[in-house]
Amino acid sequence: MSFQTTYGPDGRLRVAILGCTGSIGTQALDVCRQHADRLQVTALSVNSSTSELVAAAREFSVPAVAVADVAHGDDAVLQELPEGTDLGVGAQAVCELARRDDVDCVLVAIVGAAGLEASHAALTSNKRLALANKESLVVGGDLLMPLAQPGQLIPVDSEHSAIYQCYLGENPREAHCIWLTCSGGPFFGRTRDELDRVTRADALAHPTWSMGAKITIDSATLMNKGLERIEAMHLFNCDLDFINVVVQRQSKIHSMVEFADGSVMAHLGASDMRIPIQFAFSFPERWDTPAPRLDFRELGQLTFDAADMDTFRCLALAERAGKTGGTMPCVLNAANEVAVDAFLHDGCSFTDIDRVVESCMDAHDTQAVTSFEQLRDIDAWAREKAALVLAATHS
Repeated sequence: MSFQTTYGPDGRLRVAILGCTGSIGTQALDVCRQHADRLQVTALSVNSSTSELVAAAREFSVPAVAVADVAHGDDAVLQELPEGTDLGVGAQAVCELARRDDVDCVLVAIVGAAGLEASHAALTSNKRLALANKESLVVGGDLLMPLAQPGQLIPVDSEHSAIYQCYLGENPREAHCIWLTCSGGPFFGRTRDELDRVTRADALAHPTWSMGAKITIDSATLMNKGLERIEAMHLFNCDLDFINVVVQRQSKIHSMVEFADGSVMAHLGASDMRIPIQFAFSFPERWDTPAPRLDFRELGQLTFDAADMDTFRCLALAERAGKTGGTMPCVLNAANEVAVDAFLHDGCSFTDIDRVVESCMDAHDTQAVTSFEQLRDIDAWAREKAALVLAATHS
């Protein structure tokens, strides 16, 4: 039986936006502004950006908010929250927002592995999960996917939203393969030696998407595409080899599904994340676009290339982790988060990122995934190991 979404007494979808000040969160708030007759924001969370949280809570008259970072739980600006707004502090307070009775849909836009428990809370509380946190499935897909009823989990990544829509009305058993599109990032065509010399500013200059720093670096290393392959494997119940990566530099084809008869369903549109965010809220309906429309007469061309897995080794490491399965993707993700953070703070070179990840994967004895507690322990081990590898690299 398909999942049945609940709605508020006035017919609006009541939305919790976890990670409301990041790139996805702020664009989700924009969608809510444009469709205030259909959407009501009832819960918001941030990690530490309390001023922005207060501003959004006041604008949308939000009943409940949470601050994940306990060091910011007493920020003076929180005194300016609307009267009657509930304030929670800490990671568990964020998860509690997903369980509230006045929430119908939870957008998990938290960066990194921290989104896993929030995604679990949404699914077990019988909420629609609009998932913009790929790490939830990369790390805990074995635990989360069995909990998701048909139609309960709507992916928000532009590629996975595209694939989801290409499958609508089709028999997935008749699919031949998935074509997962990739922009190629800012360093498409570079050699390994050239990557050794790129700077943080170079890596943050994505050619087509405006995103947060962490995901922008992941896009530059192609780790983002590797994580998306693993996520797609869980979402669409297929083997990793079923999912092909193709570089589509214009980022106008968001992904494709090829069927047994040779037909290919492609999802095209503007490079604007508000479109998949809105789809996750509006499904099964389609509302007026929140973004400028794409004029195909002015597009000029669509190009396709193979991804260079020898140069962009994070893509190959993610393939290894996805095929190994078990706890290896958890190690991949945790080590990558540590290495990317180091790169963003001038603690390592761009190509050190994949070296750190590979060292952690080589040191890990893979286990079957059995619990969230196990994943927390392995995540902590991988982060500690990555820090040691970084220290040894620069000692």
